[in-house]
Amino acid sequence: MKRLYIDLGAALAVGFVLSFPALGQISQQAPRAATIMGTVADVNDDVIPNATVVLKEVEGKAPRTILSTENGMFEFHDVTPGITYQLTISAKDYEDWISTPIILNPDQFRIVTGIQLRIATYRITVDVHYDPVKVAKEQFKAEEKQRVFGIIPNFYVSYESDPAPLTTGMKFKLALKVSTDPVTAAGVLLVASAKQAGNTPDYGQGWGAYGKRVGAVTTDGFSDIMIGGAILPSLLHQDPRYFYQGTGTTGSRFRHAVLNTFVARGDNGKSQPNYSSLGGVLASSSLANLYYPKSNRGVGLVFGNFAIGIAERIGASLAQEFLLGKFTRRGGHLKSSE
Repeated sequence: MKRLYIDLGAALAVGFVLSFPALGQISQQAPRAATIMGTVADVNDDVIPNATVVLKEVEGKAPRTILSTENGMFEFHDVTPGITYQLTISAKDYEDWISTPIILNPDQFRIVTGIQLRIATYRITVDVHYDPVKVAKEQFKAEEKQRVFGIIPNFYVSYESDPAPLTTGMKFKLALKVSTDPVTAAGVLLVASAKQAGNTPDYGQGWGAYGKRVGAVTTDGFSDIMIGGAILPSLLHQDPRYFYQGTGTTGSRFRHAVLNTFVARGDNGKSQPNYSSLGGVLASSSLANLYYPKSNRGVGLVFGNFAIGIAERIGASLAQEFLLGKFTRRGGHLKSSE
């Protein structure tokens, strides 16, 4: 009997000793996996399907990626506990959403809340290129339609606050348009009639003399406008137009109108001596020696006609600033108030 107790005790001792490795193996088993899940929605709590959900170890293995379901849900199984993870969720037309660090316990079932994606903000860049030629063409088209009372040409006036310079082609086109306008032709006949009545130049009377006066007035005007309004402005890069001020004191507008005959706007936008206008008047006065009667030729008459031409320009500028602008149709309508 004693022997039986001894053998039984020995067996229990051996079994107890052999149990230690097994206990060690149990303690070395991997911790039990956890689960992460959640629902992807926008700021209005509307679910977002097919969003890309990325679960990444902050320091470790490659990320795991899935898509949210039709009801916006996602779920990651077999997530290792005790490791720091982070969720990144993205969807078309939305800004990315990134979670705070997540650490799970064994067998934990973690539902991530507060997932709300915001509409992505877009920066729109508009690249604007200023094309002075294109702007000048648009302004030129409007100026070609400008007429006092809708009848008398008033093409050589700019009412723009920021006028673009005319090209050489525009300067010549404008000069020819004014010269060949039917109203200009009627004006030539009217001026020739007045000169016929005043018997100047000394062509005498009769239809022959009247015809010579018509030719002289036509040549005077054509040479003046072509030289002073197209040729010299193109060569000297000056703008032949009158730039309407329309605002400010009466004194400032008066000075602006008077100085316009002597100060031109360059194609570069800077003020310059108005060689074009002065040169046009002087050239047309000098050319008159070629076709005026001998009694109306000479240096004195040239400078006399030059002075008259300058006075006419100053008067025309004052009329543009204070009178004609009120009755000029611009862009198809009458500007009735200034």
